[in-house]
Amino acid sequence: MVQGTGPLTRRVPLRLAFTHIPRQLWAGGHNYQSNLFASLNQFRPGEFAPILFAGNRDDADLSSLAEIWGVEVVRSAAFEGRFGLASALALGLDQKAVAEFRTQRVDAVFESARFFGWRLPYPAVAWFPDLQHRRLPHLFSAAARCRRELGFRAQIASGRTIMLSSESAHRDFKRYYPKATNRICTVRFATHPSPALLTTNPAEVIAQYQLPEKYFYLPNQFYRHKNHQVVVDALTVLKQRGVDVVVCASGSTEDQRERGYFDHVMAQVRSRGLEKRFLHLGMIPLSHVYALLRASTALVNPSRFEGWSTTVEEAKSFGVPMILSDLDVHREQTAGAARYFGTDDPVTLADHFIGASQDAEVLVIRNLVPHQDDRVAAFAADFADTVLQTVQLFQQRRRGRG
Repeated sequence: MVQGTGPLTRRVPLRLAFTHIPRQLWAGGHNYQSNLFASLNQFRPGEFAPILFAGNRDDADLSSLAEIWGVEVVRSAAFEGRFGLASALALGLDQKAVAEFRTQRVDAVFESARFFGWRLPYPAVAWFPDLQHRRLPHLFSAAARCRRELGFRAQIASGRTIMLSSESAHRDFKRYYPKATNRICTVRFATHPSPALLTTNPAEVIAQYQLPEKYFYLPNQFYRHKNHQVVVDALTVLKQRGVDVVVCASGSTEDQRERGYFDHVMAQVRSRGLEKRFLHLGMIPLSHVYALLRASTALVNPSRFEGWSTTVEEAKSFGVPMILSDLDVHREQTAGAARYFGTDDPVTLADHFIGASQDAEVLVIRNLVPHQDDRVAAFAADFADTVLQTVQLFQQRRRGRG
């Protein structure tokens, strides 16, 4: 249990429960967890023991998380799908999940796309990665939008500490939940890839995928809001101008909200004769993702919505030039240090492709930028403070009731 009375005082590692986010389902969320665990281990050693709960059928990417020092992986049927949601809503407690928490001697819970009930006997932080279902409701089925909104409102009504990833998300939260009185914490994440992921030779990866020395990298999953279409449209503009630019994309092609989206985009690529200009590499090893990012002419993120972009943070960590959709959160992340274009403006995007190509040297392989550790340490400190202060407030309330 937490030792001492101050919000940041602790001698025994706090056993903090997480639920597994499969990379195939949400690469950004998976990378977020991996980076968070590594950051806590490096910059807040001995303070936290992440206990990662996963279903019995979860995929192999658990092994890379289990290799991070201090992380414990627990498999249980209680964490498969939405197993305990009905119990959490009707009875106020996901009883089977909480039984596992007790068995593993959990001290606190980090909720992400999972609600464990308003009677949860642990201090809890609920992470709202974004409020996309409110800003872009047409991208969700009625059932998915209702389920997501119900979960958020249940967490708000249960008094959870709400953790957001940007000031942009904070503004959205205040707009859509103006009566919420929860404690709100904005924790901007920063990335520091494992050294093991940076040993792959970028030149060899470029050759493996038969890419030119100059290419733009788009490592977004094929969700409609990620807006691959505007990139295809920009490449069409460039083809009409006689300008040859290559964009390589990687990531999952599965969007449960719109299963035909990937096929639709690739059909557009073929019908416009862009097969050599828009290349999809599929789900590739994370070491290849970093290799391609480090050697790219620029990162491209055309998304219509982000809570706090993982790909932008990864590009920043290596000093990779960026071409980004003109979102408030993208400007917040980059402080103006990128090229921006409207989400429905392929002409400006095409111009940025030309400008970035002209500015780029032939094959530059970048390393981590100086002072990146400072940014990651600040992320770890903000996250730690959020959790430890939540624990302290929980204990104070319990003493007050006693």
